[in-house]
Amino acid sequence: MTRTAPPTPIRGTAAGLTALSAHTADETCLEARDITRRFPLGGGLLRGMLGGSVARSIQAVDGVSVRIRRGETFSLVGESGCGKSTLARIVAGLDAPSSGTIRFADARLPGHRIQMIFQDPYASLNPRYRVGTTIAEPIRFQKLLPAKAVVPRVHELLRQVGLAPADAAKFPHEFSGGQRQRVSIARALAGNPTFLICDEPTSALDVSVQAQILNLLRRLQHELGLTCLFISHNLAVINYVSHDVGVMYLGRLVEVAPTRVLFDAPKHPYTQLLLAALPRLETRARERAPISGEIASPLDPPSGCAFHPRCPHAYARCREERPELHDEPDGSRVACHAIAERRIPVSIVSARVAAHA
Repeated sequence: MTRTAPPTPIRGTAAGLTALSAHTADETCLEARDITRRFPLGGGLLRGMLGGSVARSIQAVDGVSVRIRRGETFSLVGESGCGKSTLARIVAGLDAPSSGTIRFADARLPGHRIQMIFQDPYASLNPRYRVGTTIAEPIRFQKLLPAKAVVPRVHELLRQVGLAPADAAKFPHEFSGGQRQRVSIARALAGNPTFLICDEPTSALDVSVQAQILNLLRRLQHELGLTCLFISHNLAVINYVSHDVGVMYLGRLVEVAPTRVLFDAPKHPYTQLLLAALPRLETRARERAPISGEIASPLDPPSGCAFHPRCPHAYARCREERPELHDEPDGSRVACHAIAERRIPVSIVSARVAAHA
């Protein structure tokens, strides 16, 4: 396997909701439209005593629309606090959006299931349960198999993720971090999912173990035809596992593109800065330009483009008018006035990225 190309797309049979249009039903697995999530903030005791009544809220996700094709991996990347995990929890059904719609093409079909792999494998596994019991729980809860077939299925899942059937008798603390994440993957697969959400599944692991888990996820996707939503802040990981990438900043999507397009010719200034900040063996530390400034507070987001306080190309319109995603000829979609007005020509963008490579 190489780092220079995303995995080959896998396409399943056409099946979907009538709500999805005819020309996309054969390939669209998930369509999310204008998803927003606001978390209200309490006024506090002092505000109540002073008679304050102004309601405040944090806009964690702000008008995000995503479409994921069947059998492919769509990845979300961005700095901590940009809303990636909140969006993942909404898609998983663990949280409800304040507004917007989410449609799964297979939602009305028997066997449609969503599973999630969490960031910290130790925290997501019950320390009182043996691994075999943990993996068997979704099978028993959903009554997927007769009782006598559960244990053989658990052993099969353990072998599928590179563990031994004898490991079913162990507790989570008896495994290494990478092995615990394999157990988490086996538990997710126990529910026979058609859609898998991976919320930074390798961020707590060593680099060598990360590679093992990523290779495992890619192999399982090919074998089982899984559709995946992958969350990470690691661009190298995103480049390795993704078919398409969405870049988030302060709750908004600022760029969406096929993986190769995004890494070869990023357009949004934020995407360019993220890629320029990647460490490279041939680049000395002092030659790398860090991303200037801090991500704005969601309590008081900037007007217009949320990135304009940190953007080297911002001007008056950026501070006043929020840019919307627009289509580019190479298949990417960018929310940037400077790109739309060609104040940053694509040729210059590519040259700048090449200079940092």
